[in-house]
Amino acid sequence: MTKMPNTFRIPNPLAGSSSRKDSAPGPWTARLTLALAATALLVAVPAGAQTTQTAWNVDTAHTEINFKVNHFFTPVSGTFREYEIDLNYDPENPSASSVDVRISVASVDTGNGERDEHLRSEDFFEADAHPYMTFLSTSVRDNGNGSLMATGPLTMKGVTREVELPIRILGMQELDTDMQQMLGGIQRVAGFSAETRLRRQDFGVGVGNWAATLVVGGNVDVEILLEANQR
Repeated sequence: MTKMPNTFRIPNPLAGSSSRKDSAPGPWTARLTLALAATALLVAVPAGAQTTQTAWNVDTAHTEINFKVNHFFTPVSGTFREYEIDLNYDPENPSASSVDVRISVASVDTGNGERDEHLRSEDFFEADAHPYMTFLSTSVRDNGNGSLMATGPLTMKGVTREVELPIRILGMQELDTDMQQMLGGIQRVAGFSAETRLRRQDFGVGVGNWAATLVVGGNVDVEILLEANQR
């Protein structure tokens, strides 16, 4: 194989036959130099600098995952204390957003220790065998007016079903320099809420004879209140 030289010279078709090395460059050479310089500048710009930052940090101190279900006729509330949420939100292109949620079912807290232990048992979540419930959006639809619809698989107690999760954008704010310094470099804050209703029987949660009656309601209302920020 012929080895190519490390350097090569492009002849200037507009240059004369003079062999003087101090001759001024012709217009074709000038255009070529400008083109190469522009290309070098484009290559030098990091790829990340040409895209909008969409990853958000979830502020767990101001985020809640709550639920409510009837006991006979009275609503009983609960929350999950441990979870992980990966949020990507692009305000300029909301349909390109995504959310990935993983909840520790053993962290269920209804304010009653005996009831919480029962919820962790085989009668309900069976937390030892199925420690997490997960949701991963496969698409996000922008409905306008700060409303989004995330669609994707929800897995609970080993059962996976496609669900829709309506999301409301509560607001977004750019912080001034003083506030950024006060909050440790946070530049932007946003709030989101999501509400949906699930049928626990669809996931095999609480399907015993007594739990399938009026004792525990079949519909579970889920609410997510989320605050996120960018640095």
